[in-house]
Amino acid sequence: MSETSGQLLYGKVVVPGNVIEDGVVAIHEGTILYAGEVQHLPDHLHHLNPGKKTEGYLVPGFIDVHVHGGNGEDFMYSGKEELDKITSFHCSQGTTAMLATTMTAPKASIDKVLKEVHEYRQQDMPYAVIEGVHMEGPFISPKWPGAQNPEHIVHPNVEWLEAWEAQYPGLIKQVTLAPEREGALEAIAWMSEHGINAALGHTDASYEEVEAAVEAGLRQAVHTFNAMTPIHHRKPGTAGAVLSDDRIHAEIIADGIHVHPACISILTKVKTNDNLILITDAMSAAGMPDGEYTIGDLPVEVKDGIAILKGESNSLAGSTLTMIKGFRYLVETIGLTVEHASRIASYNPAKRLRIEDRTGTLEAGKQADVLMLDERLNIQGVWVRGRQVF
Repeated sequence: MSETSGQLLYGKVVVPGNVIEDGVVAIHEGTILYAGEVQHLPDHLHHLNPGKKTEGYLVPGFIDVHVHGGNGEDFMYSGKEELDKITSFHCSQGTTAMLATTMTAPKASIDKVLKEVHEYRQQDMPYAVIEGVHMEGPFISPKWPGAQNPEHIVHPNVEWLEAWEAQYPGLIKQVTLAPEREGALEAIAWMSEHGINAALGHTDASYEEVEAAVEAGLRQAVHTFNAMTPIHHRKPGTAGAVLSDDRIHAEIIADGIHVHPACISILTKVKTNDNLILITDAMSAAGMPDGEYTIGDLPVEVKDGIAILKGESNSLAGSTLTMIKGFRYLVETIGLTVEHASRIASYNPAKRLRIEDRTGTLEAGKQADVLMLDERLNIQGVWVRGRQVF
């Protein structure tokens, strides 16, 4: 990892709505001073150190709002060393910011994760920045537990949310819940009032129940199509509500395993208002060889990079995906432009986290979260807040 007072990076610069073929990004003291055509680089920036040049792209760092772990570690069991291992691995794969995502677990276990992440955020975070916590459960449906332990599922509890927010203000950024459950609408309204993203997931909700939740303030769907009622032409279900309601921001695991490429393609065609978000849903086996692992407190077998609950034949248990692999999949398999895929991986999640004023795009005044990619979209360099980390 290196620090630099100023640097010029050259390549095809991906900016909102455009790709600048002969471009340059000027970085100084952690901030982007210029992102545009080389020929228009202001004179006072020519003194900055000439940095690397790529025949490929310069894109904003990826932001993963749904990731459980990686590099052999799980956010449910993590102190500083483990958090460094998770954030360093995903940073090497292009993630410059993330939400530490919990599992359905006893309250005491969730309390511990919140404490650990809060303490970690008080220090210098040397790799990908943990912007906060995504609480996936325990307020989900026992009918759609997926790789969540059904023993720990409880009804939505506003008192718990109030206590967590009072103890760690602003730490919880997103909560996944089943909107049809008793107490869910009250919890959604409370989260909406307190700036927490209420997201549906692991849910048996009908179309009508989802729409009622949206009216209460729900605005997101986790791992769209997975662990939710499917679409039927006379019974739209959860998936139908996600597809048809522009107010719902849809997460997608773009690995070709969790969702068929045709369904990913459909999603990209209906979610065109900055409301599609690339996620990994990565678990501890991301970056590791095939073998036996755990997600939360459930055993998992990973074979050919596919994570399945042990003893089950059809229950996916998170993924081993990385953001750069998902990004490439959107471009190479789904056929999106690099600029479009960049918005899905960087700007859209930044917008949902309300941090788009400082990151998520390559623009003057924003923090220098930059990826250098070659022509085949392989990572050549990663800068977090102006520091070259990889």
